Amino acid sequence: MHQLLKRSLSAVSVKDSSKRWVLPMQQFFHTARPSLSGEASGNRAQSLETTPSSPATASTVDSADKNKSKSQRDRKQQANVRVQSVSSDSSLNDSFGRFHSYLRISLTERCNLRCKYCMPAEGVQLTQKDQLLTSAEVIRLANLFVTEGVRKIRLTGGEPTVRKDLTEIVGQLKATNPLLESVGITTNGLMLTRQLVGLQRAGLDALNVSLDTLRAAKYEQITRRKGWERVMAGIDLAIQLGYRPKVNCVLMKGFNDDEICDFVELTRDRNVDVRFIEYMPFTGNRWDTDKMVSYRTMLDTIQARYPAFEPLPNGPNDTSKAYRVPGYRGQMGFITSMTEHFCGSCNRLRITADGNLKVCLFGNTEVSLRDALRSPGCTEDDLRCLISAAVKRKKKQHAGASALSTSFVHSSSQHRPITLAHAGGLQCRRYYSSLSHVDEHTGRATMVDVDDKVSTKRIAKAQATVYVGPTIAALIENNELKKGDVLSISQMAAIVAAKKTSDLIPLCHNIPLSSIKVETSLNSSTNEVHILAKVKCDGKTGVEMEALTAVSIAALTVYDMCKAVSHEILIKNIMLVEKTGGKSEFYRKQINHEPTLESRTMESREPDQMPIITRGYRTDPIVTNEPFVPMYI
Repeated sequence: MHQLLKRSLSAVSVKDSSKRWVLPMQQFFHTARPSLSGEASGNRAQSLETTPSSPATASTVDSADKNKSKSQRDRKQQANVRVQSVSSDSSLNDSFGRFHSYLRISLTERCNLRCKYCMPAEGVQLTQKDQLLTSAEVIRLANLFVTEGVRKIRLTGGEPTVRKDLTEIVGQLKATNPLLESVGITTNGLMLTRQLVGLQRAGLDALNVSLDTLRAAKYEQITRRKGWERVMAGIDLAIQLGYRPKVNCVLMKGFNDDEICDFVELTRDRNVDVRFIEYMPFTGNRWDTDKMVSYRTMLDTIQARYPAFEPLPNGPNDTSKAYRVPGYRGQMGFITSMTEHFCGSCNRLRITADGNLKVCLFGNTEVSLRDALRSPGCTEDDLRCLISAAVKRKKKQHAGASALSTSFVHSSSQHRPITLAHAGGLQCRRYYSSLSHVDEHTGRATMVDVDDKVSTKRIAKAQATVYVGPTIAALIENNELKKGDVLSISQMAAIVAAKKTSDLIPLCHNIPLSSIKVETSLNSSTNEVHILAKVKCDGKTGVEMEALTAVSIAALTVYDMCKAVSHEILIKNIMLVEKTGGKSEFYRKQINHEPTLESRTMESREPDQMPIITRGYRTDPIVTNEPFVPMYI
């Protein structure tokens, strides 16, 4: 393959700059040649790369591409009809009527680049191999989703081409799923010249290549690796093999926004779909929101140089707004995930490399399909129920979508979005000065700085109640539960949990505790286990979170040890009882039972130390005539 590429590259002659745009650093082949694969897909457009040499030729190319676009739209409409024919009872229907026919599967967390907006230079902590999906598990899940109505699968990463069995996975997906209309990959393109021919023979239908610059030096700057020439060679090889590769470019102000028109010129002679993606800032990528270039800004920049830049029809579930320059072989697209979200037509689901189902890219809720797959006796019906429950919980739009869509102002129209940095000189930065755990400038979560506080003796008490019912109460009282002594084990769990609070709750300080006392007792008359924790320290911040964590984990331990007998267990009244030693003290009036741990009585306090009177909590067990039905989540 490398020898063939070298011969093709060496045969290229430099074209006149007035007739075609020249890529910086190196020329790549554009002459017509047949597909290197004898098994080109029937539904993949075969494109022969030639340079228009006359107006008539340009007109012919334009007409041919319009006919091709029409046939592609017809196929999309036929696919939509087939999808609509799937039963409305499918597990892939959410509560807002959206049917999810597109599945993205991450095959690995590894990547051979270190893009600055994606990960730190040293990389990230990877999941252990035995916790990742095997190829057999990937195929099994894919087959199930296709049975439920998925018609398009995209394999992603990390970088999918670093996985040695990628070609085999593509081949199995195509061979075992006749209803599957498209299998594609999203790649950084470094390995395409080695792998693409094999992938095409395995049945690969579509190709997305991530490329943020057309300049080799800038590519190395953002990816921290060399390889721009290899990526471009891979794109050209894909075109020669009959693909129309999608080139995904994340635009960032001050970095590559000066290359917008260069990417447009990339579509002059290459049959590619360049798609500009609005930069999405997130915690950890060390970029500010003012790096984002909005869709309207991109469009204005292009139309200033190409007045005939025209929109193309879009499908009902397309995330990209399609455009083209008349006479150019390729087309452009804009993915407006920040300024004009497309949640209302979202038909996408994602499975992470470790087997978690994500119904929304921006959501933080995941369901482990891997654990279900590896559970003994798990059937396809069980998996369908799990998938259906997750899809039904999908929100109408991702968190913050409305705020993001309306937070941008355009210099000529109040309804047109532009960057957060400034619009016509108007600053549009949002401040968070009223939130103690949020940075006032960036809006990112942060720990409270306690460096200036004085160390004092701090005490916190918390309580919890677990209603277990008469049967379990009798077993606890006689210590007859198979899992052991409930009261002693839950007491031990509470002590361990208090010491691990900062590991469980991200923004809690790691405090050296001087004392942890936990008491657990059974009230046979109410069939309840009462838990009380008292935590002490000499420090600069309080220990109420440690006390609350202790009683919470103790209550969960009671549940875990008793659930084999009955699931009719109610955890209630987890609350802070007392907090002293800090800037403000807190005392809660006891409702039913007084704690056995030492506490000051109301009579012994000064008038200015009287407790805050709070509304009483019901501690009696919930009584209902309805049958108890556990729900699987």
